[in-house]
Amino acid sequence: MEFLNQNLVLYVVAYFMGGIPFGYLLAKFFANVDIKQAGSGNIGATNVLRVVKEKDASLAKRLGVITLLLDALKGALILVIAILLGVHTDTLWTIAALSVLGHCFSPYLMFEGGKGVATAFGVLIILAPLPTLIALGVWFVCAKVFKVSSLSSLLALIVLMIASYILMPHTPHAPLWIIAWVVFYKHIPNIKKLLKREEAKVI
Repeated sequence: MEFLNQNLVLYVVAYFMGGIPFGYLLAKFFANVDIKQAGSGNIGATNVLRVVKEKDASLAKRLGVITLLLDALKGALILVIAILLGVHTDTLWTIAALSVLGHCFSPYLMFEGGKGVATAFGVLIILAPLPTLIALGVWFVCAKVFKVSSLSSLLALIVLMIASYILMPHTPHAPLWIIAWVVFYKHIPNIKKLLKREEAKVI
């Protein structure tokens, strides 16, 4: 019973910590901007950069970087705590998935949220470091070539999934698929814009 309670506490904390909308809070506090009502309406680093840049380009870059780091750390931190507590691998993957779900469907924003890329990176760099680093390299190359954040993220996601099967064949892939599908689902509006060649270049 004690073991079960520990897992349940970690699951709840993972979801509610993952749901903390750092981009929304930072933009509101430091730039007095509601990013849910501007740009793409997303709470992630890309929209923070896009929206705040209209008021202060230098501040936008700082807030964008801080948002990216905090969104990644909020997923990684709860995993590190769980690892130190010695929980089972399956539990770790469930925590990872719940962190991303919390970010994408935040309980603090009426279950709206971001696209999950930074938080997914935060949890996957802990649980699947090599595939994640490969995907990160792909993201940087694509970002340099295409200068479109959403396209770079989607291509990196595909590479990560392929690399995970090759490099980590015994990894529980069901939670990884959940993370991938949630990130993909949150990018559907971007995919539609990409197909229409209307997606903005922001990087």
